[in-house]
Amino acid sequence: MKIYLAGPDVFLPDAVEIGRRKTEICARHGVSGHYPLDNAVDLSAADASLTIFKGNQAMMDAADAIIANLTPFRGPSADAGTVYELGYMAGRGKLCLAYSNDPASYRERVARLYRVTTSPDGRLIDPEGLTVEDFGWPDNLMMIHALDLHGCPLVTPRQAPADIWHDLASFEACVRLAAGRATSKSS
Repeated sequence: MKIYLAGPDVFLPDAVEIGRRKTEICARHGVSGHYPLDNAVDLSAADASLTIFKGNQAMMDAADAIIANLTPFRGPSADAGTVYELGYMAGRGKLCLAYSNDPASYRERVARLYRVTTSPDGRLIDPEGLTVEDFGWPDNLMMIHALDLHGCPLVTPRQAPADIWHDLASFEACVRLAAGRATSKSS
C-alpha cells in the first residue's frame, strides 16, 4: 500500500527529518510512505509552486491512501493545503486517514485565539459576529465526515503531547490502521 503523507510538517525547520521518520514508521508496518518533500524542486525556478503542486498531485494519484496531519496550523484549524489534499483523495475514492495532536474541540481552539460570545439569537460568534461551528468535533465537519465516510475517524491523543509537531504516536496509529486495511484486502 502506498500512502501519501500530507501535512504542514513540510514547513518545520526539520521537515526532511520528520519525513524520514514518518516513512520509516510506514516501512516498519509494511506500507510505503510518500512524503511531499521526496519531490526534488528548484525553489528558485519561476514555476516552483506549480511544480510542487503537480508533483504532489502525481504522488496522490499514485497512492492508495492518505494520512493527513490535521493538527491546527497558524490558527484554530488544519492547514489549508492539507485540507485540499484530503478532499482530493476523498473525491478520488481513496482511503483517508488523519490525525491531530490537538484533541480540543474547534470551539475551544477558536476561543484560545478570539473572544467567543453568544449572539442575541443564541449562536456562538467570534468578534466579527460570524458563527463559530460547534458540533464538538476537533475541526470542521466536512473533514470529520470525509474521514468517517472514506476511511477511519480522526485519530487524536487523550491530551496534547508536549511537542505537537514531533510526537508521532497518533501518526503511527493511523499507519497501523492503514496497514490493517492493506492486510485485510490482500487476504
